[in-house]
Amino acid sequence: MINNAPILLFDGICNLCNRTLQFIIAHDTQKLYRFASLQSAAGQKLLEQYKLSRSSYSSFVLIENNQAYTQSTAALKVAKNLSGPVKLMVVFNIIPVKIRDVVYNFIARNRYKWFGKKDQCMVPTPDLIKRFLSND
Repeated sequence: MINNAPILLFDGICNLCNRTLQFIIAHDTQKLYRFASLQSAAGQKLLEQYKLSRSSYSSFVLIENNQAYTQSTAALKVAKNLSGPVKLMVVFNIIPVKIRDVVYNFIARNRYKWFGKKDQCMVPTPDLIKRFLSND
């Protein structure tokens, strides 16, 4: 991990997750985040290190300051560091985590059905390749 940059682990075959990742990249004007798919060797190693499931990809994971965050907490922590109106999502922090995660999990359970999935993980563009852990 370069400069202790926060890392986002995402489901590399999920269309919704890939669109979300593209949105994050576009709004991460400080180039704060590094990335790896949950399915990659780097992603699997981090899941194991933080004692998270290595086979259930129902949440993206934010690793920041040597702590792993999942589900709605991870999403809101990322949103606060992005540019634009998406920062306003932090108001959802007033909702208890258990309630936020019910909504998050409902979407996660249905994401393949609603948004589809790819046969393989996203291949980063040459501009992004250095921000992906699997390419270190």
